[in-house]
Amino acid sequence: MASKDEVIAMAKEAIMEFDGEMAEEAAQEGLKAGVNPVEIIQAYTDAMGDVGVQFEAGTLFLPHVLAASEAMNAGIKILKPEMEKTKAETTSKGKVVIGTIEGDIHSIGKDIVVSMLGIAGYDVIDLGRDVPIKTFVESVKENKPAIVGSSALMTTTMVNQIQIEEQLKEAGVRDSVKTMVGGAPCTQDWADKIGADIYGESATDAVAKVKAATGA
Repeated sequence: MASKDEVIAMAKEAIMEFDGEMAEEAAQEGLKAGVNPVEIIQAYTDAMGDVGVQFEAGTLFLPHVLAASEAMNAGIKILKPEMEKTKAETTSKGKVVIGTIEGDIHSIGKDIVVSMLGIAGYDVIDLGRDVPIKTFVESVKENKPAIVGSSALMTTTMVNQIQIEEQLKEAGVRDSVKTMVGGAPCTQDWADKIGADIYGESATDAVAKVKAATGA
């Protein structure tokens, strides 16, 4: 049986090698060895962070990022039933709606935030990528989350984050939810300018600020 350290190392390697089968194997070995699923997901997430750094540096490209993300999702699928069991025994810290903004197909940062918020005990409604503004608004109305977050990886799509603010106001629900923005071109100044409540500089920062905002 694999040790915890071996499972963690395999989980990280699987993501760096874009190997979904290895990610699944790491998850299965981890469950057999009694490793907390949260720690395995954290290993995937750490490796995805490294992939993101290499992508930003130009040593990896979008197909690599997508392949790494698919590998992570393959592993998480194995762990999900166990996570759901644990979730049923604990109280959710609140709901968070999150998605990548309309016109933008990048999802690496958003996927990491989704995983880390799930680990932190939040009920996350992941809208996916290239999400129309009206879908964010409809999800806020339907799910009544504490936070709605949008990720933008391009200057051409981040302008759509203004529309989330505007359309939430038009729908009369802006005061019922805190808004969060993130993604490479976003800054605190941008968040202030458009009236967003939270700017997530990184996945870790986003989770810390969501915890602060929800008092969890």
